[in-house]
Amino acid sequence: MSFKKHPRQYDLVLFGATGYTGLYVAEYITTHFPTDLKWAIAGRSEAKLQNVIKECNALNPDRQPPEIEICNLNDADLATLAKKTFALITTVGPYSRYGEHAFKACAESGTHYFDCTGEAVWHMTMIKKYEATAKASGACMFPQSALESAPSDLLAYSMASTARSELSAPVADVVVELHEIHGTPSGGTLFTLLGLFDIFSFKDVKKSHKPYALSPVVNSKLAPKPSLFSKWTGLHTIPNLGLLSTSVTSGTNTAVVQRSWGLSQQEPSLQKQFHGPNFTYREFTRARNYARGIAMHYSIVVGSLLLMFCPPFRKLIRKYVAQPGEGASKEESKKEYVKFRGVATPDTQPPSGKQVWSKAEFKGPLYSMTAAFLSEGARTLLLGEVKLNGGVYTPSCLGQGFVDRLDDAGFKIETKVIDA
Repeated sequence: MSFKKHPRQYDLVLFGATGYTGLYVAEYITTHFPTDLKWAIAGRSEAKLQNVIKECNALNPDRQPPEIEICNLNDADLATLAKKTFALITTVGPYSRYGEHAFKACAESGTHYFDCTGEAVWHMTMIKKYEATAKASGACMFPQSALESAPSDLLAYSMASTARSELSAPVADVVVELHEIHGTPSGGTLFTLLGLFDIFSFKDVKKSHKPYALSPVVNSKLAPKPSLFSKWTGLHTIPNLGLLSTSVTSGTNTAVVQRSWGLSQQEPSLQKQFHGPNFTYREFTRARNYARGIAMHYSIVVGSLLLMFCPPFRKLIRKYVAQPGEGASKEESKKEYVKFRGVATPDTQPPSGKQVWSKAEFKGPLYSMTAAFLSEGARTLLLGEVKLNGGVYTPSCLGQGFVDRLDDAGFKIETKVIDA
């Protein structure tokens, strides 16, 4: 299938190709995209970019190497770069510190945009500042389109699709759990977490995690209230999922899923995938037993408080974690994997006694999964499969074709109807 015709010099530009995540994306494009792709890698150092090209050539010597674009972190350079390409992937983080230049440039120039941030508070800030600009230019912006928060968003989307097709019903309560993860975060990921509260206040972060804070439409239907036991222990028992505990990424992932709900209610081209008027969403992590679940909950609570309110603690931690640009070796990362599970209750009266159960899994380097999410998102737009007018979107807005290509890339989603 050929790409859409457009007047830009490039189909795709990767900004930040010399970083740990950026190299994974460059390698994925090299090994998975058609050889007639017009693309470039961009960054500040030509020597480092040449090294990326050498590594990519070793993986696929038969394809034409990407062009090199020298680009510094400022509005002028990124405005020039954005105007040259149909789509831009940026892996330059922390986004709260360095990301706005690229976001602004793409929104203003009508260039489609993808990133792998997990910073919901930054995401909220970008919506407020640039969504109107992106709508006017036609730029489709996809922040939070990798490990955070694409799996959660696509699981909710897939369960809602199954409920519509097999049960002829929308969904009500949807629960996703991080079932198991084995992987090492890169230095860039760790420094993003450690630096977030140097830029944003606790009040800002809390606001971005309020129900439907990122959604263009507010839902009056709220998730079921936890029991007093759950509030104190962090433990929840969910039928067909089991014993669950607090998730460190629940707030940021929930914000994206709820934005998907709002966008699918508001935009005509997305209304066919609307989750339903009584939709609610919750996210947890699997607890192997009561003791571990409670310990997990309180470690997250105490750790979050220290990160938010204790700058010396953040400074100390920075000395002992991987530095930006560092991460697990290729050999070590081959052993990585992640597993998710989910259940969705169909919104029917009387209750149907059925649920949609789902699982999603990826085996291999988790940053390779990130590369697949970002690259296949850009490919979906290049193929012209979705009709989006411009604005700030979520991964599920890319539709079933995106899900299918991720399946080919190793991110497998399975859904089925079971007894509740």
